[in-house]
Amino acid sequence: VQLQASGGGLVQPGGSLRLSCTVSGSSFDMSLMGWYRQAPGKQRELVATITSGRYSNYADSVKGRFSISRGNARNTVYLLMNSLRSEDTGVYYCNAVIRSLTFWGHGTQVTVSS
Repeated sequence: VQLQASGGGLVQPGGSLRLSCTVSGSSFDMSLMGWYRQAPGKQRELVATITSGRYSNYADSVKGRFSISRGNARNTVYLLMNSLRSEDTGVYYCNAVIRSLTFWGHGTQVTVSS
């Protein structure tokens, strides 16, 4: 199973980015997909998750600014990030839970700076 994340980059404060993550190598449904991030010198933290039933959950720090969704093909998860702040800077990782096993992608860098 492989997860490929993309969409990171450099953006100014107040800007937007859309991250994508596609899962390959599994024919089973992903019961849960999510995004986590790790800022320099900090532990990895949850950003948002979404179930196969499309129930979503967000960290308090991103509520109202970020939106997680799944593609129609169900093996893709997106993270739309609006009103970005400098504290949103970090490496963003996607993960997927398949038959109780958790798989991680390699991460994509998001830098919010003027």
